[in-house]
Amino acid sequence: MKILKLLNKKKIIFILTFLFISNVFAENEPVDIWNLEKEILKKKSIEKNQNTENIIQGLENTESSIYKNQSKKKNKTIMLDETLNTKDIKIIGLYDPDDYDLDINMWSNSDGQQLKNIFSNLNNLDLSNDASEIMEILMLTNTFYPNKNITEDEFLKFKSDWLIKNSDLDLIEEYLIKNQAINTHPKLTKYLVDQHLSNFDLKKSCEIFLKNTEPINDTYLSKFNIYCLFNLDKKNEAQLVLDLKKELGFKDDYFEKKMNFLFGYSDNINKDISEKSILDFHLAHRVNPKLIFEPNDNTKKLIWKYLSSANLLYNVQDIEVSEFDKILTIEKAVHNKNYPEKDLFEIYKRFQFNINQLLNAENSHKSLTKIEARSLVYQRILLESDVNKKLELLEILKNLFIKSNISEAFDDELKKFLENINQEDISSKFEGFYFTYLQKKENSEKKIKINNDTMHQSKLLNYFNGDYAKPKIEKDVNNFLKKIKKNKKYFFSKKDIIFIESLKSDGIKIAKKYDNLYEVNETEIPSDIQVMINNDEKGAALLRIVEVIGQDDLEKMDEDTLYFIISTLNRLDIDLIRNRILLKVLPLKV
Repeated sequence: MKILKLLNKKKIIFILTFLFISNVFAENEPVDIWNLEKEILKKKSIEKNQNTENIIQGLENTESSIYKNQSKKKNKTIMLDETLNTKDIKIIGLYDPDDYDLDINMWSNSDGQQLKNIFSNLNNLDLSNDASEIMEILMLTNTFYPNKNITEDEFLKFKSDWLIKNSDLDLIEEYLIKNQAINTHPKLTKYLVDQHLSNFDLKKSCEIFLKNTEPINDTYLSKFNIYCLFNLDKKNEAQLVLDLKKELGFKDDYFEKKMNFLFGYSDNINKDISEKSILDFHLAHRVNPKLIFEPNDNTKKLIWKYLSSANLLYNVQDIEVSEFDKILTIEKAVHNKNYPEKDLFEIYKRFQFNINQLLNAENSHKSLTKIEARSLVYQRILLESDVNKKLELLEILKNLFIKSNISEAFDDELKKFLENINQEDISSKFEGFYFTYLQKKENSEKKIKINNDTMHQSKLLNYFNGDYAKPKIEKDVNNFLKKIKKNKKYFFSKKDIIFIESLKSDGIKIAKKYDNLYEVNETEIPSDIQVMINNDEKGAALLRIVEVIGQDDLEKMDEDTLYFIISTLNRLDIDLIRNRILLKVLPLKV
């Protein structure tokens, strides 16, 4: 539709007005026509010297308002005080600070350079679930940005990078939609739509655009939006947006050729395949459903994932055992979790070996190629019935994968073998290997057992669940301490101290005569965290606590570390997060 270049701006406005009204009535969508009329009158009042960019922004805004009623979304957040309406301040998040005993200024006193250093360290860690829970609260709580030695964009990038690393697509979508942050977080939005498309789920990819109410600035996301409009059978709107983008200087021959075919302007399928982006690759598949594509070592992980989701990968039955290059590519893809592990081992089964090679696999594999060696040892494992001999072969095979830098290609299959081995039959020689790679999941749903002989495991713990009135907890705690003072054999542990100090922090009155039951070491809080406490830097202090927890589970941390974590939260009055931690680390679980 090239005629737009020949029309003056008044004619463009007339066409847009006609299309909006006809489209609304054609689809029977419940649109407020008075608001629509206001929108049209607003467009008519545009001065003649206004550039075309304003027209496309009006179009995209109107399209978004039409689609907005198509989706309903759970409102998980509490709105901040609406008096914070200054145009210079934008607060982006999901959670109300009060929900976690935080405040809107929790980053205000922090040094940005210190925050950058902590964020940099966290990027190198795979955080435990406990650390990730606190990190989510920090990253998604509505607060003002820090402004010392750090820019707003830098701080927002830390949020975006964490969300990408955490890879919770539902959480990312909620964050972007709630804050209308496509333009603020283009990288995060690209990640979201690309991940959904790599799963061959175009509908989920396009949902973010349906719920967006702002014009889209990013070129890639604009292309994605145009394609989504087309996919929703909004061809006229998609074409108008594309033509107006071109008026503003947009140029992408590959994208335009694919869209022209989809619009029906060209009979040429154009079988060009671009791997520049997952959208480009998908368009090649969309215009040519019989697409044949052989990935290689340089193929992006997203495209591997798309090929797998769309059933476009190699058929394992079509691969000859002599095609070493293909098998090597598949091995690397399995290592990267882009190809089914079971299919690789089906290929290994098809290699042919003589009886001597099989019987002496632990030695004869050394004279074979790497792929043949792995296949031989795997076949020998399938034939072996002796537990310890099988473990020896499994260890050999795992090491062969490790030496070729594809260790995770033998991961799920190895666990299956180990799960079928009785632990009692294992010799001490292979216990280390067995426990290293079996990695049995511990039961995280252990029941809490009340132990009234120990203070921090007693029924008094129910206070942190909110099940204790203040007068009653004061009475019961003092009675418990009275018994302890009489019991010469009672050992007042560090966890008991954590328990009592948390009660005191909440204003629970403990009789002074019990002060000599334990001593508090005031030097246990690290100096940098102590400075944060003194400056009321709740955000920075919590970030340091996340760094301290790191990859560890709270329940497995030493008592000294737990003590200073809880002490920090006590001094900053972050009781809700503290209570969560206390109920994880103090109770006796069976």
